[in-house]
Amino acid sequence: MDADASRPAGWRAPPLRRAGALLAAALLVCAGLTGRTAAAEGGFQSNAPSAILVDYETGTILYEKEADRPIAPASLAKVMTAAVVFDRLKSGKIKLDTEFFVSPDAWRRGGGPSGGAAMFAEVNKPVSVDNLLTGAFAISGNDAALTLAEGVGGSESVFVRLMNETAQKIGMKNTVFRNATGFADAAQVSTARDLATLAQYVIRTFPDYYPVFARPGIDWNKIRQRNRNPFLEAGIGADGLQVGWLKDVGNNALISAVGGAHKQRLVAVVLGAKTEKERLDEGKRLLDWGFQSFQQRALFSGGREVARAKVFGGAASSVGLAARGPVYVLASRVSTERVVARVTYRGPLVAPVAKDTQVGTLTVSRGQAKVLEVPLYTMSDVPSGSLARRAFDGAMTLTGDGIRDVVGKVLAKLH
Repeated sequence: MDADASRPAGWRAPPLRRAGALLAAALLVCAGLTGRTAAAEGGFQSNAPSAILVDYETGTILYEKEADRPIAPASLAKVMTAAVVFDRLKSGKIKLDTEFFVSPDAWRRGGGPSGGAAMFAEVNKPVSVDNLLTGAFAISGNDAALTLAEGVGGSESVFVRLMNETAQKIGMKNTVFRNATGFADAAQVSTARDLATLAQYVIRTFPDYYPVFARPGIDWNKIRQRNRNPFLEAGIGADGLQVGWLKDVGNNALISAVGGAHKQRLVAVVLGAKTEKERLDEGKRLLDWGFQSFQQRALFSGGREVARAKVFGGAASSVGLAARGPVYVLASRVSTERVVARVTYRGPLVAPVAKDTQVGTLTVSRGQAKVLEVPLYTMSDVPSGSLARRAFDGAMTLTGDGIRDVVGKVLAKLH
């Protein structure tokens, strides 16, 4: 066991109809609903063996290097421990003032006798969940993490099952957890991509508890300890999450920071750095590059008409289509690759058409990479029209494509 484990997504429909605009733009496009991969631009390279940088709002990957390489997460595993505990707090199954007793096993393997990062909680004594959160996730105490695991799951092994179930649920495809601390275990692995997914899940799902990661520290058992995450004081707007170390792996970091004029949040992962200094330097370089190279701008506000779809036999000949939420664009200062924006829908639609029915998709691609795919929904009800109207539409469906694409006009305004 390497102690530190942290250390100091009838009628037969005609084919899809398409409308689009071919745009030459210095843009990286992505959605506030569904993020896709975008290749890094501008020659940036990280020296870390494995790294990834993700725009939190859109899920767009701004940079990746060996992002699917399996590696032991070290104390970054505690972020999943936090996710499981936060879920129980959010559901009301436990409360911040709930107390858990520190077992002899938690004390021996994770406390003072272990020689690793510890809260120094006393054996067989009760500690509130609130204090254990600080102990486990601000100062990376292994005794606090084990006490939370045993208190929530009844045993660490049951808790680890909850960790793996959560990992599968949120799309961590290449991750296996074996303990709640991050202690060395040959079967416990994750990837930079999976850990970025975990960070986004925690920040989005548990906004009331996420600030725990940035608590300044704790005074416990007459021992004062500061938050172990050096990125919090690195001047890059970091407010979480964890750092870790294992002897045979190196130094890992899972970081989230807010910066730039538009208060953009980025999530960065650095795995396998040789030293703590290299971990800090590479994390800062990655985040600084992201904030300097990309600017988030709104393409459509939520509910704004993106296109119109032809309606067959309706009281109206077409219906507006819109995304449910805002759609964003990440403007790059260095890319000159062409952007293709298209709206597709299965049509013509046949009346009656109900409001808020998903009928189309807004898709944006850069080169061969699809970087945006947002569902589009009908903006209003369209009841059946008169017999004459339906006969007229029957004649028109042979020639009309029934769609007005406004994506190109909006993108052009960004030039």
